[in-house]
Amino acid sequence: MPDHANPSAAAPSIDGARTTRLRIDRWLCNARFFKTRGLAVAAIENGRIDINGVRAKAAKWVTTGDFLRIQRPPYVQEVEVLDAVARRVGASIAQGLYRETAASVAARTAQQEHSALSRIVEEPRQGKLDKHDRRDRERLKRSCE
Repeated sequence: MPDHANPSAAAPSIDGARTTRLRIDRWLCNARFFKTRGLAVAAIENGRIDINGVRAKAAKWVTTGDFLRIQRPPYVQEVEVLDAVARRVGASIAQGLYRETAASVAARTAQQEHSALSRIVEEPRQGKLDKHDRRDRERLKRSCE
């Protein structure tokens, strides 16, 4: 009988030890891509997570060597799974659970630079904008998109 048919065979240990495989929703939460497991499940259900090029389901097992595509708008990260832990760990340890591809890092950096350059900087002023200033600001924002 295949190993994947018996989920208890690879169930994570209670003490937080490293495991060979883990459910994708738990791995995303433990690796700190999402703050809660519920947010990870919501992202999976909305089709924002791919495992090895295939749309993921929350119960899908992730193992070492799998490639994940994680869409967290406006960014898309492509990572390789290096390890899995049964419990949520600190940020420094969580960064060791995966390796982001060079193309993904470059694309994310370019997106961050573009976002920083396209921000509209307004001079600080007192009080609420009047109708004309507010419409001018909205026109400016639309022209930058």
